[in-house]
Amino acid sequence: MTPSRSRGRPREFDIDAALDKAIVIFSERGYYGTSIADLSSALELTAGSIYKAFDDKRAVFVAALERYITLRTERLQQALQPTRTGRERVRTVLALYAASSYEDEGRRGCLIVSSAVELAMSDPEIAERVARSLDLHEKRLTQFIRQGQDDGSIPAHVEATVTARLLLCVLQGMRVIGKTGRGKKEMNSLIDKAMKVLD
Repeated sequence: MTPSRSRGRPREFDIDAALDKAIVIFSERGYYGTSIADLSSALELTAGSIYKAFDDKRAVFVAALERYITLRTERLQQALQPTRTGRERVRTVLALYAASSYEDEGRRGCLIVSSAVELAMSDPEIAERVARSLDLHEKRLTQFIRQGQDDGSIPAHVEATVTARLLLCVLQGMRVIGKTGRGKKEMNSLIDKAMKVLD
């Protein structure tokens, strides 16, 4: 669902900047733990302005989730630019998730993970969005493993699909335990261990 468009005067705030703030509060507090008053405070907007731009809290959440997915994808694409082999691409993905799993960002958590846990059973539309995002991650990892097998950086005996699913579980698990306040060294140490599944 996209923000509603009114025929009146233009909005006096930046939608993307507001959604960036919404991502933070939804990630920290969850969907049910976030009220319109919380959003109003975090976004520095009146409740009326929020309702004018979005139909309701759920619409804010859906728009924030879509922006979160877009921003994470852009961040990954940037990180992947210097890579040359499939193995390097898998390692880059692991490193990106490790870097997102400690200190403030780690404690804040992943909006995809929190959505899957909190809303997958009660909101079919959001469940479908989350499943689609995770499926895309898995397919991307599968592609990187097969690229590695083609370029010789990953052995041919590695089962690409199953190994990609295992790595996806590692990535999402990083974001879960990151919420408990893990350190940089702890999270980065997982990268080499996870890469052993490609040997």
